[in-house]
Amino acid sequence: MGNREHFSSRIGFILMTAGCAIGLGNIWRFPYIAGANGGGFFVLLYLFFLAILGFPVLVMELAIGRAGQLTLPGAMKTLHNGKKSGFWKAVGYVLFSGNFFLLMFYSPVTGWLTAYSFYMLDGTLVPASGVAPDYGAFFGSFLDSAAQQVIFTIPVLLLTAILCLGGLRKSVEKGIKVMMAGLFLLLVALVVKALAMPGAGKGVEFFLLPKLENMDVPHTVNAIHAAMAQAFFTLSLGVGSVALCGSYIGKNRSLPGDAMWVILLDTLVAIAAGLIIFPCCFEFGVSPDAGPKLIFVTLPQVFDRMPLGRWWGSVFFIFLTIAALSTLVAVFENLVAFGMDNWSWSRRKSSLFFGAALAIFSLPCIFGFNLWKSFEPLGRGTNILDLEDFIVSDNLLPLGALLIALFCIWSFGWGEKNFFAEVNSGNGVRLSRKILPYLRYILPLLVALLWLAGVGIFKIG
Repeated sequence: MGNREHFSSRIGFILMTAGCAIGLGNIWRFPYIAGANGGGFFVLLYLFFLAILGFPVLVMELAIGRAGQLTLPGAMKTLHNGKKSGFWKAVGYVLFSGNFFLLMFYSPVTGWLTAYSFYMLDGTLVPASGVAPDYGAFFGSFLDSAAQQVIFTIPVLLLTAILCLGGLRKSVEKGIKVMMAGLFLLLVALVVKALAMPGAGKGVEFFLLPKLENMDVPHTVNAIHAAMAQAFFTLSLGVGSVALCGSYIGKNRSLPGDAMWVILLDTLVAIAAGLIIFPCCFEFGVSPDAGPKLIFVTLPQVFDRMPLGRWWGSVFFIFLTIAALSTLVAVFENLVAFGMDNWSWSRRKSSLFFGAALAIFSLPCIFGFNLWKSFEPLGRGTNILDLEDFIVSDNLLPLGALLIALFCIWSFGWGEKNFFAEVNSGNGVRLSRKILPYLRYILPLLVALLWLAGVGIFKIG
């Protein structure tokens, strides 16, 4: 543990941790869920649950990583108070598997975004002259082609592996800084463009102004559940990605302050994404609750009708690609560190092994839209991506957060005394012990309900 590499700067740690969180959950999922759940009312609920659910679990996972100085399985084994740590080590392995499952479908989706960036730039999606394609049919034909998906997924994985191959400080940290700087520059440009549209005011009003008169009891309950889930899942908690970031820092700063910075950056990107998408939708008369197809089918129609639409569409999809790539690199680094920590592999061997493994295990997600589309694992109309997402988002993430909360606070795990000592070590904002009853009882209950609702055992609304 003494030889573990650390970030060269605090900003590197914050951006890397934010890179785990900032991704398609902010930019793709957040706007369409907000659009389907009352706009501004949903945003208020989201911010509330981000504070009471996301923040404490984020601090817990960072604390485990920093105290253990290992990936999640090793850290749980090291920190466990009891003599027999087999249970928590096993828990760590099960939860950690979520990183691999996540990248099995996140890699192809990042490939989709890369493809759309290319097709925007070359004029296929928004031609300078002539008739634009049927965007729904175009997306469908793209998914039908396993070859096209593979062609755009492999370079994404190759770039990810190369960045992690170069080392934490020399490559991963610098790469994340460049990506996040580019992300925020493109974000500002897109927000300015969207807000300059004549009809932008209506989109901003829908997005940020709560309108309770339209929310009856069933809609309100559904909005509460959706906000809880989004506030929780947006930070990618429960599978050890954030714990790895914690393992790469020292104890000169307390953890709550840095956790606040991560949440602030994550939230700013989510809100900015709404300020881009909703003004565009209202300006061009497009439904803001179009669901997942909003990005790949609806918004290309908007860019086609916009002055300099090819340019702005290219900027938008490059922005999405960078956001997704930052998550890929941050989570892939977790796999690389696992190989180094648990199997004593070199960084090179671990990077190449997991890069090759993901190139193979990303294929089921791709084939689920074409060669294996008759396989509907979760019922009619579902595919392998839905199954993989269900395993991660509805099971491993909330179950992981529940077990992490129990591990940090209860004596059969790490214990609250050790947890608070680690969290408050260093200069900066401190976590008050007055919230211990909430962390011990209410937080695990809320996360458990969210997990049970996600798997259909407990129904909300």
